[in-house]
Amino acid sequence: MIQERDFYTIPQAARICGVDRTTMWSWVKSGSVEALVTPGGHHRILQCEIDKLLKKAQALPEKKSRARTVLVVDDEPLVLKTFTRLLKRKNYQVETASDGFQAGMKVVQLKPDLVVLDLFMPGIDGFEVCRTIKTNPELKSILVIAMTGQDSPENESRILGEGADFYVTKTANSRQILDLIDSSFEVNDES
Repeated sequence: MIQERDFYTIPQAARICGVDRTTMWSWVKSGSVEALVTPGGHHRILQCEIDKLLKKAQALPEKKSRARTVLVVDDEPLVLKTFTRLLKRKNYQVETASDGFQAGMKVVQLKPDLVVLDLFMPGIDGFEVCRTIKTNPELKSILVIAMTGQDSPENESRILGEGADFYVTKTANSRQILDLIDSSFEVNDES
């Protein structure tokens, strides 16, 4: 004998399975999920049908997460080459820009996950690039690591004021900078 706790409404079943009610309803309508129909015309899904859905979901292979995209912006070719090599080894998708204008174009076009940004470049500097990213609602979630060879409390304060997420000097070794990039993603994923 079926008891009341053995079946669920479409919204309840959707919540248990982690889908929205429209998805659950379309599965019921298509016959992918069997449901009982009450005398009042309401659909009820048996616990055994929910169990089948949950087992199918567990049997599916996990989606491979896409590679994170990092845009490295610096006017020194050696810095671009070094970071490209190091980041690719860690399976990041790497793009580069050698000036602020090119960086602005690539940020809008690619919407990278993170930008490693040199502060002092000819033309448009890193401060302006950071301000552009962080004041644009479509871009402001992009992480920005400001990097400079001209370390000073004023430069650090100014770039953090423009919205940079992190500040690092070029005197830091590449391992420290890579660790900062990795931890930036971890911190961002948790928030």
